[in-house]
Amino acid sequence: MIRVMTIEDYDGVYALWKKIKGFGIRSIDDSREGVDRFLKRNPTTSVVAVENGRIVGSILCGHDGRRGCLYHVCVDEAYRRRGIGKDMVVHAMKALKEEKINKVSLIAFTKNDIGNAFWNTIGWTERLDLNYYDFTLNEENITAFNEQ
Repeated sequence: MIRVMTIEDYDGVYALWKKIKGFGIRSIDDSREGVDRFLKRNPTTSVVAVENGRIVGSILCGHDGRRGCLYHVCVDEAYRRRGIGKDMVVHAMKALKEEKINKVSLIAFTKNDIGNAFWNTIGWTERLDLNYYDFTLNEENITAFNEQ
């Protein structure tokens, strides 16, 4: 079952994030407080996949009024290749469309072979005509990568 994510899902979502090899978790942005702030700003667009009462997939999804963005798209390894990821993306995209958002972007690490194959398979276009720039405003917001 795919449904809108709420802050009550945080513990299950965070446990899922910790299981995903190579997944980057930010110390502030991905804390309960950071996710709560994100969900309050974007109350209808983030989703979870639930099977037998357990969260097996999640997407943080939001927009700035102009462009949507997907973050932390993941499915538990034991539940992959069953359409859960695609169903979550479709659910999030419908929510964005209802909010009059016309374009959606995401960032996938170049080393994320599984994720990049997924995005290519479901029809997303890799952009080769732009550069991605980043500027850190808070040095305490450290990203830790799961090595499992």
